[in-house]
Amino acid sequence: MREYIKKYVTLRRHEFEIMVKKAKKSKACYLFLAPYAILFTMFYILPVCSSIFFSFTYYNILEPPKFIGLQNYISLILQDDIFLKAVKNTFMIAVITGPLGYIMSFLFAWLINELPRWIRTIAVIIFYAPSIAGNVFVIFSIFFRGDSFGYVNAFLMNIGLIDAPILWLTNPKYMLTVCMLVILWMSLGTGFLSFVAGLQGVDRSQFEAGYMDGVKNRWQELWYITLPNMKPMLMFGAVMSITQAFGVCDVTMALCGYPSTDYAARTVVTHLFDYGFSRFEMGYASAIATLLFLIMILCNKAIQSLLRRVGT
Repeated sequence: MREYIKKYVTLRRHEFEIMVKKAKKSKACYLFLAPYAILFTMFYILPVCSSIFFSFTYYNILEPPKFIGLQNYISLILQDDIFLKAVKNTFMIAVITGPLGYIMSFLFAWLINELPRWIRTIAVIIFYAPSIAGNVFVIFSIFFRGDSFGYVNAFLMNIGLIDAPILWLTNPKYMLTVCMLVILWMSLGTGFLSFVAGLQGVDRSQFEAGYMDGVKNRWQELWYITLPNMKPMLMFGAVMSITQAFGVCDVTMALCGYPSTDYAARTVVTHLFDYGFSRFEMGYASAIATLLFLIMILCNKAIQSLLRRVGT
């Protein structure tokens, strides 16, 4: 056993020495990477680590942090009913809009890729526009107004489906559904753009080789040639889709108010915003952020394991 441990330590030491030698040979590369690495550490790594630390404390900004162990997490899971409702709403949004938005982004990109170049350029701009529009919520707030002047209510009343206006954005029965429609429409963003770029980068000679090897239709071409060549883009689109689905906050707050009626449109990020920026309970807010961070990591790992099977 001692000999085995000694061999293992010697092997690891040898690997470390090789790594150090390679690093010394690549000083220029690390020098160019240093500005990004410093900024990434300062604005991403350190905030995440500090959030995890503060999640174990009571911290209200005015007083020094006081260590309380797992009390924030216990309160979140066992005592905070609004948080559990927010988790339910967030998972509903993620499960429905995440996969649907991901699939729709790829299908639209696949169909647009078959168009002539000038038509494809216009179509990409049209589909990408919702993700960069700043006040897109205003359009939907007009469509789903709770009086007879709202476009949806006016249309339904004109065709005789309803007799009185529906309070789309204040009735808990409809609020989350309307928000998911808006989120789904806005999900054609960065992931869609990466799919278009990925489809343009597939080597056309592979399609000719595929037809010689027995590929008979476009679906087989998609599964055996296109998707395996687009794994990096598929992974990027999946990460962006998960991040957007779990990070929903602005849509629900802009359309349904803050707080929404009976917390029907409450999400985890809205709950985080409430405790972090309204109540200044930073320890509790950090616990919410840490749980959301862990959930997103687990979902990303699950998506990665699924995408590894594509084309195999």
